Amino acid sequence: MRRTRLSLYYLAAYLLGAGIALIFAPSLALTLLFTSGHYGDVMPRLLGVVLLALGIVIVQIIRHQVEVLYTTTLIVRTLIVAVLTGLLIYSRDPLFISLLVVVGFGMVLTGASYWRDRRAAAAAR
Repeated sequence: MRRTRLSLYYLAAYLLGAGIALIFAPSLALTLLFTSGHYGDVMPRLLGVVLLALGIVIVQIIRHQVEVLYTTTLIVRTLIVAVLTGLLIYSRDPLFISLLVVVGFGMVLTGASYWRDRRAAAAAR
């Protein structure tokens, strides 16, 4: 599961980076994500704390090589992509396109890595 584990570094990087950015510079972070709405300061900072906390959990999954949770990260991101799609349709805010690209890319990266790792393990047996 080496490839899958490596793909999770991307997930950890964007969760930690976005979390820190939203906590300390919410306006700048939202501008960089192409938002067209006004979200204030409080909710983006709250979202930043949640993203930072999730990033720390992902770092621990990577660090301790908790392979049984690798598929869970894919399932959770599938749910996130579905909700982001709904929010994009509802709000038409380009922010959600940015988020879909970031989360979707990571999901495809982890999914492809997981599939290759599983295939390699099956061939080794």
